[in-house]
Amino acid sequence: MKKTTKLFLSLALLSTMTMTAGSLAKGVDPANLDTSTKPGEDFYQYACGGWMKANPLDPQYSRFGTFDQLAENNREQLKNLILGLSKAPLAQGTNAKKVADIFNLGMDSVRLNKEGNMPVAQDLGKIKKAKRGDYATLLAWLQNGLAAPFFQSGVMADFKDSNLNRFYIFGGGMNLGDRDYYLENDANTKNVRQAYVAYIQKVLQLSGYKGGAAKKAAKNVLDIETQLAQVALTREQSRNYDLLYNIYTIDRLKKDFANVDWDAYFKALGVNGVKEVCVTEPASMSKVNELLGSLSEEKVRDYLAFCYIDAAAPYLSDDFVQANFDVYSKALQGKKVQQPRWKRALGVPNNLLGDAVGQLYVEKYFPEESKKKMAKLVDNLRIALGEHIAHLTWMSPATKVNALVKLNSYTVKIGYPDKWRDYSKATVDASQSYWTNVMALKQFEAQHQLSQFGKPVDKERWQMTPQTVNAYYEPSTNEICFPAGILQKPYFDPNADDASNYGAIGVVIGHEMTHGFDDQGRHFDQNGNMIDWWTKQDAEAFDALAKKLGQQYSAEIVADTVHANGTFTMGENIGDQGGLRVAYSAFKKTDEGESNTKIDGFTPDQRFFLSYANVWANNITKEEILRRTKVDPHSLGKNRVNVALRNLDAFFKAFNIKAGDKMWRAPEDRVIIW
Repeated sequence: MKKTTKLFLSLALLSTMTMTAGSLAKGVDPANLDTSTKPGEDFYQYACGGWMKANPLDPQYSRFGTFDQLAENNREQLKNLILGLSKAPLAQGTNAKKVADIFNLGMDSVRLNKEGNMPVAQDLGKIKKAKRGDYATLLAWLQNGLAAPFFQSGVMADFKDSNLNRFYIFGGGMNLGDRDYYLENDANTKNVRQAYVAYIQKVLQLSGYKGGAAKKAAKNVLDIETQLAQVALTREQSRNYDLLYNIYTIDRLKKDFANVDWDAYFKALGVNGVKEVCVTEPASMSKVNELLGSLSEEKVRDYLAFCYIDAAAPYLSDDFVQANFDVYSKALQGKKVQQPRWKRALGVPNNLLGDAVGQLYVEKYFPEESKKKMAKLVDNLRIALGEHIAHLTWMSPATKVNALVKLNSYTVKIGYPDKWRDYSKATVDASQSYWTNVMALKQFEAQHQLSQFGKPVDKERWQMTPQTVNAYYEPSTNEICFPAGILQKPYFDPNADDASNYGAIGVVIGHEMTHGFDDQGRHFDQNGNMIDWWTKQDAEAFDALAKKLGQQYSAEIVADTVHANGTFTMGENIGDQGGLRVAYSAFKKTDEGESNTKIDGFTPDQRFFLSYANVWANNITKEEILRRTKVDPHSLGKNRVNVALRNLDAFFKAFNIKAGDKMWRAPEDRVIIW
């Protein structure tokens, strides 16, 4: 349900530019450019080529860009913050003590290597003894924050009643994350599958399986996951909320999927009083039901054992960690070396004690003034989007009214929540193993999510922690959120020129706002309910424009003969296009936007588009390009620049791009939605 976009923001005010051009900080660094390439030839290379040459890909990354630079700065801040906690005695039971202890456990390589597979031995023994009657309880135990064998479940707002928390059952069971890794047979996919089977066998051997038994178990795991992949929804289908909304009574659930003991399952999860559930992939659940009834106990045990070991591997000894890296990072993404231990250890408190870390982070790094400035900028962008909606030629007046009502109903969350999470019942015991503690925190988080069942939806709740370098739009609450982590230098610079700030932070704000009107968000009303508020003619006009936009992206080759997937990335592409147009309109209302004052030889309009392109500067491995094309609903950085900009008249005018240039797109082929 959550729509997030991996963007990074910079802050500006609509009313700035009271300074002279000479006093401004440079928002666009000329060193980022590759002036050997003409803007009309390849604008992405022109705008970002200098940065890419100066920042060759570090082997610990599969992709590194300006976004990742900001994330790295954030990690350094968090590391210094957490290391500072250990300099003074910490009271037992405090959030600071829990954060420091779990981080230190992750850093203790001597202890981790000495323990080997001991932390998983007892639980693994339980799985190895499981009988058919134990399946439901085991599934619930694993799905309680650890893994997703066969399927997944959770609690979130009902698609059609945003005040109601509903229990959902989702498709799952594929540890490679996407059905295509099991079904396609190109060279890269085959290599990934081969690495995956080797990994399954390796970690099972490390866990105590004999060589022959581990090899046989690896075959069993791949066979089960392949069967689940064969019936899983495609990426494109998974964007269709109508297809996902299938309400089952408990009686029907028990009848249609009788090989799961649902009473035992819900009891083990600690969820009571479930009368209806939403099954997002009935075909997948039918296959799960079939497999649980037909597979031998040995095969099910092998699969469940691997799902458990796979979840634990990153938190065990170095041999487990290396095996995990070799498949998920090296084979899948093209990374060459692991991140240093401190970065991996930092991820645990940052994710599993996120608000505790966030509260410490905000107190040290986030000035309150940033929140006020950001709120003002959001208001300016909202006005601009409202004007765009009012002047649309393809939308009827009736639908425009509903769109404007939705826009003006947006909840805006900036910086950090008003109320912090309570971690008093979360436990960290330094006398226990690292994995035991990580498992306890994962289960604590899962129980927090499940505890929302039967309660009204908490619309004050945040879907991201304050220290996250990201932003999101959430349809069920009709909210946009910009955490504190993205509101800092180099992307938040109130002394930079307006063109640079609007080209970065402005586009991101507009992007998130536009998500409320993309191919998914448009199906939800101002209250977050899945209600059709469009006329038939307007819906058809939108679909026609969206299809045309999708075809532009699908025409792009990303690697070898593989094309981008314009249907899968549709929402983000609409968000990019809308964000660009809305931010540009807001920028043109500033004093700088109305002038033609040059900085470093560039006009304000040129700096706006250069700033946008610099947001997406990155170097990336071929493996990561292919992986993201399969699993990431965002287009690659190059396409987010070159394809999106080729629909904007102002871009062509800014750089004098004409017919015959590679960046040119004929007016009749351009697409404008928002």
